[in-house]
Amino acid sequence: MPLPARVRLVEVGPRDGLQNEPQPVPTAVKIELVHRLQAAGARDIEVTSFVSPHWVPQMADNAQVMAGMERPAGVRHAVLIPNLRGFERALPYRPDEVVVFGAASETFSQKNINCSVAQSIERFAPVVQAARAEGIAVRGAISCALGCPYEGAIDPAQVGEVAGRMKAIGVQHVGVADTIGVGTPRAVQRALEAALRHFDLDDVSGHFHDTYGQALANTYAALEMGIWQFDAAVAGLGGCPYAKGATGNVATEDLVYMLHGLGIDTGIDLDALVDAGLYISQCLGRPSQSRAGTAIARKRT
Repeated sequence: MPLPARVRLVEVGPRDGLQNEPQPVPTAVKIELVHRLQAAGARDIEVTSFVSPHWVPQMADNAQVMAGMERPAGVRHAVLIPNLRGFERALPYRPDEVVVFGAASETFSQKNINCSVAQSIERFAPVVQAARAEGIAVRGAISCALGCPYEGAIDPAQVGEVAGRMKAIGVQHVGVADTIGVGTPRAVQRALEAALRHFDLDDVSGHFHDTYGQALANTYAALEMGIWQFDAAVAGLGGCPYAKGATGNVATEDLVYMLHGLGIDTGIDLDALVDAGLYISQCLGRPSQSRAGTAIARKRT
């Protein structure tokens, strides 16, 4: 199959990237990051999550972020929603998309949200119903689709089972997530094939972490299958608090550099994106984890 001519990137830095930061990130910094990403051409951004501040203190300012940021036409802003109460809190701010999640690992599900995979999906059924009734798109994320910190390698059949359950409750799009970054290209293709048994090609995306340096290779393996939608985090932000040593998401700068090198359109201005990565890295007091971003910044000086 020929590689896609264009790719839709979902920038998850403001949400998935920042949610595990140990020090508080000021609301103004989060809003400025969203604005810089929009200026760089990002058209799909996960901006926050409406979860309990007890569990994710970093996202306690979700309402302030939604209310304070500029929302230009043509940009979709997504929020993570854990339950119906979270959706009700998010609804006044009219997100363009809500994201629900379920693990491909029973043990991870129990350790993370204290319920089975099946129970977790059922909890999201009223969220999906309410969102779609309001005309809000619903995307599902399948975490630990390639590996689990407790169970090890994940059978693709488990990915297919979660995808099928999500489809049954009305989820419109599903992302296959290598949450701890252990996947390799063939394993990624098998996991994606399992999801594609339940969703059309245009409704499946990849979410790859770079713990073992495989994220770009895994993205290319997905591109070979025709997958054209991917999550990424500017400056390689993020990680998994439940997996020792797990690093952040694939850096958006690295992914864009590769895609542009392949002649694939992303709609992203790489130089402006590098600036956004440098901005948030400086605010966090550490170097960017993007190799392309770091190289471009050094070349400037």
